[in-house]
Amino acid sequence: MNAIEVRHLTKRYRGRPALDELSLRLETGQIVGLVGDNGSGKTTLLKILAGVLADWTGKATLLGRVPGPETKALVSFLPDASFLADSSTCERAVNQYRLFFEDFEAERAWEMIRFFKLPEDRSLKEMSKGMREKLQVALAMSRNARVYLLDEPISGVDPASREVILRGILDGLDPESLLLISTHLIHDVEPVLDSAVFLHEGRVLLQGEADVLREEYGCGLDAIFRKVYNS
Repeated sequence: MNAIEVRHLTKRYRGRPALDELSLRLETGQIVGLVGDNGSGKTTLLKILAGVLADWTGKATLLGRVPGPETKALVSFLPDASFLADSSTCERAVNQYRLFFEDFEAERAWEMIRFFKLPEDRSLKEMSKGMREKLQVALAMSRNARVYLLDEPISGVDPASREVILRGILDGLDPESLLLISTHLIHDVEPVLDSAVFLHEGRVLLQGEADVLREEYGCGLDAIFRKVYNS
């Protein structure tokens, strides 16, 4: 079934369109890369789908429902900015998520926290950026959601940490769910992608299955990105 369906979606900031008549359809059971140049609308699209951004026009549905309070129980959203207090520890963060989300599995979160080798006795203020990223990924991926929306989950961390974070994201992922990853680090996520959506100036510039795109262009997704945005 369609996990996400968007038609003529438009969102403006001070009169300028962040999304401009965007249309998109994504089915469940796949991992999709959402890529684009700066200001292409990736974060705006994810925020609308997560139900945290209003005042848009057009149509947007998530599993047949308009994004809002009802769909927040179906989608796990990882924003690109830190959403935990500096004073939080791993235990406080897990307990906070346990209170907020009925589908949250604390045991799963602790497994990921230990897989990431995070210091359980430190506050976030004492953690590195990479550690904070890993904790937030652990929390977001420990929900039994139907749709996962991850906004730049591996940005700002070293290549070794990117690989570890991706392994944590994929381990135990329900194959029937949709995982939508916004990223500019296409080379790092390409091996796990089933398909890709390229945005430009608030519209879909290119979309397709990863293998089909590679065959059509004769190169990898990272090279395709450079071709289509420099043409």
